[in-house]
Amino acid sequence: MALTDIQDRVSKAEAKAGRTPGSVHLIAVSKMQPNDRVATILDQGHRLFGENRVQEAAGKWPDFRETYGQIAVDLIGPLQTNKARQAMELFQSIHTLDRPKLANTIGRLAQEMGACPTLYIQVNTGEEPQKAGVLPNETDAFVASCRALDLPVEGLMCIPPVDEEPALHFALLAKMADRNGLTNLSMGMSGDFETAIALGATHIRVGSAIFGERP
Repeated sequence: MALTDIQDRVSKAEAKAGRTPGSVHLIAVSKMQPNDRVATILDQGHRLFGENRVQEAAGKWPDFRETYGQIAVDLIGPLQTNKARQAMELFQSIHTLDRPKLANTIGRLAQEMGACPTLYIQVNTGEEPQKAGVLPNETDAFVASCRALDLPVEGLMCIPPVDEEPALHFALLAKMADRNGLTNLSMGMSGDFETAIALGATHIRVGSAIFGERP
């Protein structure tokens, strides 16, 4: 079973890095996966999932929650400001807070709704022009401005460039989080999550290695 294989690898990586057992949270990335595959993972008892799009999550998770009860679903894809309210109602965490306009919108809605998902600031560690995220040299200031808005920022998130050594990016993210007193790191995917765990990841995002390739 793919899920138990990944869980086993996570446990081994935690032990090797001297981490507390169970300190790394496995986000099963269910975006674009057929519902029967998602149900299989739910049937195995897993209850933390990641989605890229608000619309897809809205069409999928209310029904699953009715059947399976409490399920945590995190947004790990880009968020448009006009979808912020819906996202805040649907998701337990948003891992892609990446610009002041979105921070201001979430701050205003949080006041209005009296609740807010936990937030991760996405850092564009590779400074790639096509990729979302705050630039490394602007991260400290952005963390401070989010705190001034009373936003529940818990950590940082990154997606390293595909052609670079991910360890360098994970180490950079960990350093920035530490400097800002943030305890959570959302980093590491199917191909590099063991490296991410060694460098302090608290949340890893694994899709194809659990569900198989998307149809």
